[in-house]
Amino acid sequence: MNDVTQLRQAVVEAGRQMFERGLVAGTWGNISIRSDSGDQIAVTPSGRPYTELQPADIVLVSPDGHLLAGQRPSSELPLHLAIYAARPDVFAVVHTHSIYATACAVARETIPPCLEEMVQAVGGGVEVAEYALPGTAELARNAVQALADRTAVLLANHGAVACGPNLSETLLIAELVEKAAQIHAIAAQFGGARRLGEEDIRLMRQFYVESYRQLKRKG
Repeated sequence: MNDVTQLRQAVVEAGRQMFERGLVAGTWGNISIRSDSGDQIAVTPSGRPYTELQPADIVLVSPDGHLLAGQRPSSELPLHLAIYAARPDVFAVVHTHSIYATACAVARETIPPCLEEMVQAVGGGVEVAEYALPGTAELARNAVQALADRTAVLLANHGAVACGPNLSETLLIAELVEKAAQIHAIAAQFGGARRLGEEDIRLMRQFYVESYRQLKRKG
């Protein structure tokens, strides 16, 4: 996707879906998508309700953060740019404040690789990045380090971040992380969640990337 209108519209639609699915409240959280050519990134503006967003509100920046169109991008733009710079496979980033995932972030508790669908989409458990103030380069560096080669990370005392090859899959990852966090919390009442084995995780992730993802695209 390289057309500016399409990029902006995709972010608007994702914002409404994120709000409707209860992954954010108010104006918190943020979304971005990178063009297929990699020369521009569309990101949500600062302080605008998702239900009121229009395509013209979406800010366009270059990979180094230079403003191309729009006014004030999300304060978490450094986080998005850092993930894109570190991960050439990522074309969408979603930052959420969903309840159970944020509870894990506040407790600085990793979401263990205990749910099959999550490990397929994420590639393992969801680690917690070291705390840093929101909107800072330090937060961005910490998130990238904790993210590694997976598709989700928790920001200590803050929220969660999901990333993927497109916005649709990235929103799904955010939902699966929230579901896994909730199941992890409930399982604690029954002695705690049991982790999946590393080889099982590897095989399920491989199947997801090489087969399941392709089937979804064809469907």
